[in-house]
Amino acid sequence: MSSVQLRIVDPDLAGEARRIATGLADDKVASGIAAKDATLWGPDAESEASVRLNWVDLGTSSRPLVAQVAELKSRLASTGVHRVVLAGMGGSSLAPEVICRTAGVPLVVLDTTDASQVDDALAGDLPSTVLVVSSKSGSTVETDSHYRIFTEQFVAAGLDPAEHIVVVTDPGSPLHARAEDAGLTVIAADPHVGGRYSALTAFGLVPAGLAGADIGQLLDDAAAAAEVLGQDGTDNPALLLGAALGSRHAAGAEKVVLADTGSGIAGFADWAEQLIAESTGKLGTGLLPVVVESAHAPGFADAGDDATTVAIGPDPDGALITTAGPLGGLFLLWEYATAVAGRLLGINPFDQPDVEAAKNAARALLDAPAAGSDSPPTFTDGAIEVFAGDWLPADAERTAVGAVRALLAAAPDAGYLSVQAYLDRLADASTAVLRPELATLSGLQTTFGWGPRFLHSTGQYHKGGHQNGVFLQITGSVVADVAVPGRPYTLAVLQHAQALGDAGVLTERGRPVLRLHLTDRELGLVQLAAALTR
Repeated sequence: MSSVQLRIVDPDLAGEARRIATGLADDKVASGIAAKDATLWGPDAESEASVRLNWVDLGTSSRPLVAQVAELKSRLASTGVHRVVLAGMGGSSLAPEVICRTAGVPLVVLDTTDASQVDDALAGDLPSTVLVVSSKSGSTVETDSHYRIFTEQFVAAGLDPAEHIVVVTDPGSPLHARAEDAGLTVIAADPHVGGRYSALTAFGLVPAGLAGADIGQLLDDAAAAAEVLGQDGTDNPALLLGAALGSRHAAGAEKVVLADTGSGIAGFADWAEQLIAESTGKLGTGLLPVVVESAHAPGFADAGDDATTVAIGPDPDGALITTAGPLGGLFLLWEYATAVAGRLLGINPFDQPDVEAAKNAARALLDAPAAGSDSPPTFTDGAIEVFAGDWLPADAERTAVGAVRALLAAAPDAGYLSVQAYLDRLADASTAVLRPELATLSGLQTTFGWGPRFLHSTGQYHKGGHQNGVFLQITGSVVADVAVPGRPYTLAVLQHAQALGDAGVLTERGRPVLRLHLTDRELGLVQLAAALTR
């Protein structure tokens, strides 16, 4: 398969998308994007867009990285270093994880503040480990914590961090200077590419290439797709996809439900989730991506008028739209289409004005003396402490499931439920089964995100998009905490502050938030799952 394919299965939607795409072609939108025309999204977006469009030709401009990464991989291998651990959040981790899972090569991804997950990564063979510290801003708190923790552990094991840490960051960032001062290998990324569009920059290619993925083929596929996607024709799949999503949004379908239907690409929807949500969810509008388990999962097979179903793969399996092709091409197709949709929605697809709100709230809690403390629960039910706001009716059943039912009842018509698990996404992976259960129970489009990972993706939409969501946080007790060297907090304190900080921002914006704290993770999850299935 040499390029990307789009099929709009619904004939009415296909006709409307073609009508809109004709106008976009007449306005030379595709060739304008390819030429990095920053005026396409209006004067308010021009300043940001002018320094965010280098993603369009990464298929060719990133080519020197192939040899650079191969040389670095060979040098590391000559000293017995072959295990790759990636410390990065959002755009710095989602793309390399998809690339490596699809290629079938091992990559340990740390996009968490959960102490047990970080401890598990530390338990690997440190002498054979290279830590890729990946942060565009150079100040990402989670990534900084991982960097500090691993550096301390390398030193404690008698290893030179300079031989075991590779840094990927924008030139001139605080991390760039700090890493050079420490004698670390530093690979500067293109500063004119935003994080969620950075799959084919050093942020995606360095960790994936070190892990053994064929990043040269990835770039070949992207370059082939670029030849098609930059043309102003009504058959341009990016114009048609962007037009279809924009048309459906105008008709009230603000959710985009994504299911894999045999693409052969592992986890693509998780990457697209950040791209779509963070690019479009602002100014009270946007497209909310909902990643589901399959085309037969709740939320897809029974999607209502508030959702557009999209299959990732050649088989539509009931979807309104399908996209297919090689991974490098699909990255570029969805980036182009999201930029097109942003134009149709009248927003700037390259900024993220609401992401900092939750970060600032978490920092404020970390700076407070009692950041690690908690207010008393509203009530306790077995192994679950229930924390609810004033939205909880006084006559609500005093059980965890009773509180969940009250939360669902607080959702407006055509609203959505966001489930956010601040847990270990490996050891507590079974938590994800709650998504289809709650989707069935609620009848709402239901998203599931691991905290704080989702804060760097759908977190923008929650605060800046359509204000019709209700939020279920799941936190858990920490058995063995991990200190963050040089910082006055541990990972558990940081994780707790991130959950409470985001909840506080959502509450300020009038959204109901329910937090279920598992005093025993295993027992609490079993209790909750059993109660929901009943």
